[in-house]
Formats: sequence, structure tokens, C-alpha cells
Amino acid sequence: MQKNRKLTAWGINVLLLVSSSFLFALSQPGFLFPTGLPLFAYFIFIPLFLLVRRISFQTSFLCGGFYGMLNYCIFSYWLWGFHPLAMYIVALEYFCYYMLTIPLLKAADILFPRFSYIVQWLIWVAYEYIKTLGFLGFSYGLVGYSQWKWTPIIQIASIFGVWGVSALVCFPSAWIAGAIKEHCTEPVRCWFSGFWAFARHERVAAVLWCCCMIGSLIFGVAVQQSAHQELSTARIALIQPNSDPWVGGIEAYKKDLKTLKSLSQQAITENPGLALVVWPETAFIPRIAWHYQYREDRELFELVHELLTYVNEQSVPFLIGNDDAVRDLTNGESLDRADYNAALLFRPKENVLPPNPERYRKMHLVPFTEHFPYRSIFPFVYDALIANDTHFWEKGTEPVVFSVNGLDFSVPICFEDTFGYITRRFARHGAKLLINMSNDAWAKSTACQYQHLSMAVFRAVETRLPMVRATASGQTAAISPYGYITAMLPPFTEAFLCTDVPILQEQSQTLYTYWGDVLGIFITLLAVCILIIGFVRAILRKGKTHEKN
Repeated sequence: MQKNRKLTAWGINVLLLVSSSFLFALSQPGFLFPTGLPLFAYFIFIPLFLLVRRISFQTSFLCGGFYGMLNYCIFSYWLWGFHPLAMYIVALEYFCYYMLTIPLLKAADILFPRFSYIVQWLIWVAYEYIKTLGFLGFSYGLVGYSQWKWTPIIQIASIFGVWGVSALVCFPSAWIAGAIKEHCTEPVRCWFSGFWAFARHERVAAVLWCCCMIGSLIFGVAVQQSAHQELSTARIALIQPNSDPWVGGIEAYKKDLKTLKSLSQQAITENPGLALVVWPETAFIPRIAWHYQYREDRELFELVHELLTYVNEQSVPFLIGNDDAVRDLTNGESLDRADYNAALLFRPKENVLPPNPERYRKMHLVPFTEHFPYRSIFPFVYDALIANDTHFWEKGTEPVVFSVNGLDFSVPICFEDTFGYITRRFARHGAKLLINMSNDAWAKSTACQYQHLSMAVFRAVETRLPMVRATASGQTAAISPYGYITAMLPPFTEAFLCTDVPILQEQSQTLYTYWGDVLGIFITLLAVCILIIGFVRAILRKGKTHEKN
């Protein structure tokens, strides 16, 4: 009998863990629902917080690790196509993250019996903020991003960033789990027996959340209704070649250039007066400036010359993703080629032949697969990455703002539009338009491309700047300053999108642009302080108990 009860309890725990992982994946763009099911996000963590109550503190480490690994293997399954080591690295990373986070949730449950749901809510939002920081920073999977299609709700991102939306979305899970978990170690039929008593005791928190939700909706509707302002516009052509730049070889490069030229020429012919033509990240692989100057490979030089000749004959500037290679000191040791993932702005008849484009170099590189600064500490990791055909880049340092045909714009490259602090830097430096160039073609996954798009939407809302995206295979789109997708190409098609973008006269003036991620920082500090207070109180209580004994 005792054995059966243990098996039943173990089965329920597994079911809670798995169901929370699947709710997490379903709320975001994924393999079943390409654009996600936003409503699910409000209930993701109910099973998780119940599991936290049911398990011991010691068990929470292992449960947390497996929960994190399962979450991201389901959610970011497309990483298998990114790099041979990518999924293993992410699975290990999130095993470690959750192995630390879930015990903190358990500690909150033990230390604050009545208000544990509030502390757990703060811990979760703090975890989301912390996981975006540093070398391992990874923004995919923040619960706030699940709301990307519900534009009235996400307008508060212009004040609080994505952290305000995450806090709003996460709270119902914490409160509902708090109402159930008093009896969640008993048979399932008893779990809801204390729900209404909890609801009466904690009604103030529920009412405050309802007020915040209603206030957010009113604010969202109001700012969108006030958005109707007549502005002059400029037309931009976004080229989607539906090719994977990772496919190497001269024949692949020739084929890609032919496609890019054909689509660009069609866009220029059909849309007189274009202000700019945009190609995706690393759309043209041979290093333009390098091969033109050093001519180490005749075929690559000829391909570069063909590209430059074509661009120079046009009447419209071209923004091209390319490897910007220069001779520089590498590893602080010897003069060698340094590569930068870059956006190059060519103005026909001005800086094309010889090539001297205006440049922006990607500042936030993808960890492990684009950048690994710990070679001396972890040489075996570096060697494994090199053995698996990893191409490292150097980091750019300056948030460049380009000016062309009345447009002042910056170019977050691929991964960079998943971080609010980067587009905020661009906005503070004077950008009035964001142009993202991306390559997600390697994933061969619509879900991956929609996950990326869902984060880009927040960058437009946070800064109140229009954004356009030119991608290798999707999602090539235009996004209004209020998060609406105003135009988008079908994924995995050779096509171009010509869209009119407003020419703004003033810089971004949102509160988020002014104070950045202050809410994420505040919640993190608050959660840390509360946990410290809880641990100190527990130690003092334990000391008093020993004195009495």
C-alpha cells in the first residue's frame, strides 16, 4: 500500500513537471502552433509551483534541472539544426539555471508560508531578467514574449520593457497555485478544498492584479488610438532570398548573388523612388573589402567585383550583410585577419568602387557559435567548437546610426533584436528606424522564425520606433511602433517586400528608452533581499529553539 502511494505521488510529480513544460512550449510559437497560444502563458507555472510544494528541498535541485532541460528541448527543438553542439549546450545551461532557480522557489515556499506565491512570482521574473545577462544571455522563452500578438497588453513595454509584461502574465499562475497547494500533497480530489478560503484571504492581491491588467489594457488602447499621425514616408525594399548563407562553396555563392540581384532589380523596377534596398545578415558571403583589396582567390574577387559593379550602377543605396574582415592583432598576439559580422551601407557612385562602405559591426554575438572569450580557461571547449566548424567573430563596440534619404536608422543584426538594451542604445544615439537583418534559415523551422519575430515586436514597442526585418528565409516583415505586423512575406519563399516606413522627426522618448531595464533590476534586488531576510529569520528562529532546548 505504501509502495503504491509512493508510485502514485511520483507519477503525479512527473505529470506536473511535464505538463508545465508543454504549457510553456505551447504558449510560445512552436511546432504545433506556429504563432503560439498566448492565453496558456497565464497558467504555465501552476503545475510547477504545485510540484515545488510536493517535493523536498533536496529533490528540488534534480527536479529543477530536468524541468529546465525538458523546457528548452521542447521549446527550442530547432537548435538541432543550428550547430552540432548547440542543443547540448543549451540543455546543460538550462539544467544548471533551473537547478538553482527551483530550489529558490522551494525556499520561498518554506520561508514564507502565507505569501510564498508573491515571493515565487518575484523570483521567477528575476530569473527571467538574470538569464538575459552576460556571455550566456539568451532571451528566447521569456513568458512576456508569448503576448506578442495581443498588442493592447504589450504597450506597457514602452514603460517597463518586457519585464512588465512578464510580471503581469506570471502572477495568475502564482496566485492560483497558492490557492491550491495547501492540499496538493493530499489525494487530487482534495486539492481545491481550500481554494475559496485562500481567495478570501488573498483577495487584495487578486484585485490589484485585475486593476493592473485593466489599466494596462486601457493604456494600450489609448496609446494606439492616439497613434494616428500623418508623417511623410520612405519606401524600403526588403529582400528574402530563401537561401542558407551557411551553405558554402563558390557555386552556392554565385547562385545566391544571382537570386539577390534578381529580386533587388525587380523591386527597384516596380518601385521607383526607393530609399533603400536591404539584404539579410551575411547575405553575401565572400568578404567584400578583403577580397577586393587582397585578391587571394580569383573566383571570389570576380564575384565581389560583380556585386560591386551591380550596386554601383543602381540609383538606390544598398544595405548588405557581410563579413567585414580587416587585418588586426588577433588574441593580442599577431597580425592576422579579424572578422566582424557587419552591415555595410553602399551609396552608388560614392563609396562602392573601390569599396569603402559605412559600417556597423555586431556588438552582441551568439555565445559559443559566434563568440567564445574563454579559450585560455576552457581550451577543451574551444577546441570542440573549432572541431565542429565554428566560425568566430570579433565584437563591434559602437551603436552606429546611418543616415540616408531622410532616414536615420540603426541595424541590430539577427540575435541583437532579442535584447531590449541594444535597441535602447541605438534609440538613445538618435536612431529613428530599426532595420534588423537576420538569418534563421539554418533552422528550417517556422517556429524558430516566429519566436524571433515575437521578440522583435517588443523592440519596436519599447522604443516606439518602426522596425523592418530583412531575413534569409523569414520572417521578413514591417512592424509599427505599436507592435503591429503591417506587412510580412510568407516564410521559405524567394520574394521581396516593399514597405513604407514613417520618417520620424524626433528621437525615441519612451520611459523605457530613458530608464531601460530598471523594473527587471528592481524585482531582482527585491527578490534577493526578501530571500536573505527569510534565511536570516530562519537561522535566528533555529538558534532560539536550540537555546530553549
